[in-house]
Amino acid sequence: QVQLVESGGGLVQPGGSLRLSCAASGSIFRINAMRWYRQAPGKERELVASITNGGGTDYDDSVKGRFTISRDNGRKMMWLQMNSLSHEDTAVYYCNANVITDYWITGNYWGQGTRVTVSS
Repeated sequence: QVQLVESGGGLVQPGGSLRLSCAASGSIFRINAMRWYRQAPGKERELVASITNGGGTDYDDSVKGRFTISRDNGRKMMWLQMNSLSHEDTAVYYCNANVITDYWITGNYWGQGTRVTVSS
């Protein structure tokens, strides 16, 4: 079993910063690509940022220059540093990862999400 657990969400003022964490655990041999998604009320879930096992990154245009995705393969963790936050960033943020398990099976896994609210 593989688990992804997000943390770090909360209430932040416009223009402020927040850092989200994703911790992976379970029967993991290797984590390939990791991603942050978000889902705002009444909207579909959208891809925010992704990072490969080797550290290559990609960002949605809406967050480029403001958000930074990073990972530590030894700790099996991923982070999303969010700066210059606006009301449009309010959403539940989800961790997603492609994982090769100890049983040599590749699967895609989701965390339960952490809520980010940007409000004054």
